[in-house]
Amino acid sequence: MSDKKDEFAEDQAHVDETFADIMAEEADEIEQLRAERDDFRDRFMRALADAENARKRADKERQEASNYGGSRLARDMLPVFDALQRALEAVTEEQRAQAGPVLEGIELTQRELINVFARHGITSIVPQIGDRFDPQQHEAMFEAPLPGTKAGDIIQVMEHGFMIHDRLLRPAKVGVSSTPKS
Repeated sequence: MSDKKDEFAEDQAHVDETFADIMAEEADEIEQLRAERDDFRDRFMRALADAENARKRADKERQEASNYGGSRLARDMLPVFDALQRALEAVTEEQRAQAGPVLEGIELTQRELINVFARHGITSIVPQIGDRFDPQQHEAMFEAPLPGTKAGDIIQVMEHGFMIHDRLLRPAKVGVSSTPKS
């Protein structure tokens, strides 16, 4: 019986050893699958983040195209506004009395142009004489000393400026006071 016990013990040891080998292989395979799963999860999360960033970037570009896409056309239309403005400023009272309906047509045309600008987010920058010069919105065409003013005061407005939404389309062209001579 001792032989059978020894044989059984040997068989059991062999089975235990085989089982241990199988379990070790299974553990390695499970660890490998976990590493692969973690790698796929990481790739998926990165791809998801990239897709979200691309969506946000596309939304921003779409919004900018909507807001600023007409900037070139708007910039090309500003001389039309300027010409209408100069025409209205050059009219004397005598001419106004003689050509009233024509001048009214020019004024209506200018108002309609301003309405079209407003529908597209274009606003006028109209500095007043005495306002402070702001290099973010104004372009100094000349500088001259003028008694009764401080350096940096606007002393003449030559052209209106324009903004399109929050961007400068064209600065207002102004004359600026330099330090008056004593």
